[in-house]
Amino acid sequence: MVATHFSHVRAWVFDLDNTLYPPQARLFDQIEKRMTAWVMQELDVDRAEADRLRREYWATYGTTLAGLMQVHGVDPGPYLDDVHDISLDHLEPDAALAAHIRALPGQRIVYTNGCAPYAERVLAARGLAGLFDAVYGVEHADYRPKPERAAFETIFARAGIDAARAAMFEDDARNLAAPHAMGMRTVHVAPEPQPAPHIHHHTADLRDFLSQLTG
Repeated sequence: MVATHFSHVRAWVFDLDNTLYPPQARLFDQIEKRMTAWVMQELDVDRAEADRLRREYWATYGTTLAGLMQVHGVDPGPYLDDVHDISLDHLEPDAALAAHIRALPGQRIVYTNGCAPYAERVLAARGLAGLFDAVYGVEHADYRPKPERAAFETIFARAGIDAARAAMFEDDARNLAAPHAMGMRTVHVAPEPQPAPHIHHHTADLRDFLSQLTG
């Protein structure tokens, strides 16, 4: 049974985007459009170049923001406020998911490469507000992004999490490498499996997966 692999877990770490809501909501489409528009204005480049930089920085630095900070010295605050100013109209509350998260034993946190205020808005729209002991954004990791191990170490130190007794749920497979190396149980939440040594489990349905852990 899947549950036996999690019997030791007392800290549950959830990514936000495309993890605690389904990818079909396509929130990141909105965010990417705002990222491109922000890069166009800030760096005075055309749309094609802005899109290229956005993708290049994501691949190289972990997030577009990390690349903008590293290469251009961008102030992260205004950027985060702008790109996360999106509509959440496509999100619906999920009472069953909320019940399964509430039933998990021990500490529960959200850790996103987005900002915490945006995460709080998403959780409220999904009916998941108040279920987590803390919500951490990239700002709480000193703007270091996942997949950097130092980012995870900073957040886990803030939260008082023992990685050997923790599990990580994440849609971006590369963001599970550091948690796996730190001793965490890793769950890839995505429509299609992506076999890798640092992924213990895959699920296309977080609600169903958690039901196997909580009964």
